Amino acid sequence: QVQLVESGGGSVQAGGSLRLSCAASEYTYSRHCMAWFRQAPGKEREGVAFINSLSSTTYADYVKGRFTISKDNAKRTLYLQMNSLKPEDTAMYYCGVAIFSRSCYETSQNDYWGQGTQVTVSS
Repeated sequence: QVQLVESGGGSVQAGGSLRLSCAASEYTYSRHCMAWFRQAPGKEREGVAFINSLSSTTYADYVKGRFTISKDNAKRTLYLQMNSLKPEDTAMYYCGVAIFSRSCYETSQNDYWGQGTQVTVSS
């Protein structure tokens, strides 16, 4: 069973930066689409950034130009570099992996999730 462990969250002021990490237990994760999602209190989980097995990346409009998703296959780790953070970026951030689907753009397509890491941005 795939295990994902996120880290790197914290509290920053608006305009600041954070880098989230997601360590995967399964070496084959690099063959699958992986994603970062976030969920704010009272809201649905929403997609943030996605990277497929060919390392092609896609971003939600609300983070485009500010966030960068990447992965290090040797370390089995997924990253999310977040710059120019805004208060509306405040949420619990989760990494997910789609094992049985080619795409990971939808919440339902991700078969495994990490426990989440909290990001809080103050104004």
